[in-house]
Amino acid sequence: MTLSIPKKIIVVAVVLARMTSAMLAAENHIDVAAIINKADAESVLGVKVKEPMPGNFQGGDGYYSKCNYYSVTPGKTLLLRTYQAAAGYDAQKELEMVTKNTTSVKPVSGLGEKALATSGTASGLPARVMILYVVKGNALVTVGLSGLEDEAAALDKAKTVAQKLLGHL
Repeated sequence: MTLSIPKKIIVVAVVLARMTSAMLAAENHIDVAAIINKADAESVLGVKVKEPMPGNFQGGDGYYSKCNYYSVTPGKTLLLRTYQAAAGYDAQKELEMVTKNTTSVKPVSGLGEKALATSGTASGLPARVMILYVVKGNALVTVGLSGLEDEAAALDKAKTVAQKLLGHL
């Protein structure tokens, strides 16, 4: 079966549109280690950090980007995670699953569509550990900090890091 010239143009246009859409979707995936680099991590933690081993991968349920920054002298960590949900998956439901068994989760205002923070032994975490979760659109951003004495300061630092990541979504 041969197509007429106008139908061929439409078929080519549809194929190009789908390819462009797939390429743009791939370009929207963020790399947390490229956004929050080693110097940024050292600034957040207030100490020198080891070289990170970041990872980015496409899963069946979405795209994942992760990076951990560990202090050279043990005791401080900056954990970064971003999950960008694939079609048919929901970042909000992922947040609900992640925090389902976590006690002492507190809402945080001014970030994304929903933000929650949890910290310390009341949440089942070790002392001086806090985790901030933020949902924006189809993405769930997680920022974890350990080793900081002041919980309020740790939350402020986590919020600053999260805002920088959210700016790239």
